Amino acid sequence: MEKKQVVIIGAGISGLVACKYCLSKGFDPIVFESDGDIGGVWAKTIRTTKLQTFKGMYQFSDFPWPSSVIDDYPTQDQVLTYLRSYATQFDLMKHIRFHSVVKEIDFHGESSYMWSHWNGINGTFPQGKWEVTVETSQSQTPSTKVYEADFVILCVGRFKDVPNIPPFTHDTSPEVFHGKVIHSMDYSAMDHERAKQFVKGKRVVVVGFQKQGLDIAMECSSENGPENPCTIVYRKDRWKISNFSPWGIPLQYLYLNRFSELMVHKPGEGFLLGMLATLLSPLRWGISKLVETHIKKNLPLVKFNMVPERSFSKDMRSCLLAAMPEDFFNRVETGRILLQKSPDFGFYKDGIVVNGGNKQIQTDIVILATGFKGIQKLKNIFTSQDFRHVIARPPDSRVALYRECIQPRIPQLAIIGFSESFSNLFTSEIRCRWVVELLDGGFKLPSIEEMEKDISNWDDYMKKSSGEYYQRSCITALDIWYNDQLCKDMGWNPRRKKGFWADLFQPYGPMDYANP
Repeated sequence: MEKKQVVIIGAGISGLVACKYCLSKGFDPIVFESDGDIGGVWAKTIRTTKLQTFKGMYQFSDFPWPSSVIDDYPTQDQVLTYLRSYATQFDLMKHIRFHSVVKEIDFHGESSYMWSHWNGINGTFPQGKWEVTVETSQSQTPSTKVYEADFVILCVGRFKDVPNIPPFTHDTSPEVFHGKVIHSMDYSAMDHERAKQFVKGKRVVVVGFQKQGLDIAMECSSENGPENPCTIVYRKDRWKISNFSPWGIPLQYLYLNRFSELMVHKPGEGFLLGMLATLLSPLRWGISKLVETHIKKNLPLVKFNMVPERSFSKDMRSCLLAAMPEDFFNRVETGRILLQKSPDFGFYKDGIVVNGGNKQIQTDIVILATGFKGIQKLKNIFTSQDFRHVIARPPDSRVALYRECIQPRIPQLAIIGFSESFSNLFTSEIRCRWVVELLDGGFKLPSIEEMEKDISNWDDYMKKSSGEYYQRSCITALDIWYNDQLCKDMGWNPRRKKGFWADLFQPYGPMDYANP
């Protein structure tokens, strides 16, 4: 029997595990990677970047971290070495085509609006084919080739390639500024020595207060000290954590076990689970306040007027948490880092203006750590305007996927890695296993109508849990509930702990899913 051709776009974490599990089922995967290395965002990042998730939660189910890595939060180099070792262990590198940019994908087959079941039939591989146009630039003369695929797995990620640049009026745009303006993506792409020289001796403003903005500000303050302090401009206070064990209790015991999920309303829950979540809501509130008290005890948020308005639990469920770098507030105290909260900002010839133009900050360099337009990047890869439309409909513009993997109106295609969780590696792996089991005929999908109803239930949950950050599609605080659904689809027992109390209170992690 002829092997089915699977094209995987992206050789980050999701692309690697997708390739590995496709091979395990006898498919013929080709991985197209635009860069010259595996690892996705880990391949090009800031020198001081560390893993923010405890390494025990951020590992492959069948490939643990080597004993030589003793730090609970490994460095960028250690993470990249780990990913390369995984690719070598499972002989993935020969399936990856580097410096290969997928320009577009185009489906040739039945219209999705003729179907009642996905692909129009109960099988996964109907007569349609994807045409994948790839531009390769390994030689001096770039070449373009069109590949045919029975199935496409998009692993392009949402934190790369297409920067989010805030809108400006004509007279406050970057063009009026006499200094340099770059996005954090461009800073991360520099080699470490070049990045060091780029900011050395310069006044730098970093716009953005999430993980990447914090790391860049720390590097700038290390190079320049109080003589040329780094200013961080940000809109809203978000909870930052100094460690992952508030009051000595590991965070996963508070938010990542079955008992913690009983306190949260879930999409598709029955009457009893809904009633239980309502009755336990005071406990959920109490746990959030317990964590907040610990953070305020360890970080001077009150002193610097940085206590967030939203609860810790709300930020957790919106995937907005970040670890506060060690020594950060000491640098604020000594003037090496300056903080400026403002709902808006713009440019003038010598720097930026904040607070509606009422304050000017002189600077030489502005680095925009303002995120990425991952959804737009995903849309752009499709030739079909219909497919672009169903990927994310305005005004909400969330990538609405069944099981966070399948768009019912797009045939023979899966999208991995566009919703977030506490451990994106862990979540991407089980999603890839689910997709490959589907391709191998291990289970069948429900009707399109049923899948769209399930998507709507998850949409409602995410709107309530994340509010304005609904687009991030965060499943943190419901990781186990979500994984249970994937396990049931694949015919696995979702209860993977030994004993009732262990299953209720012990956190679930990658090793719990090492074997079906």
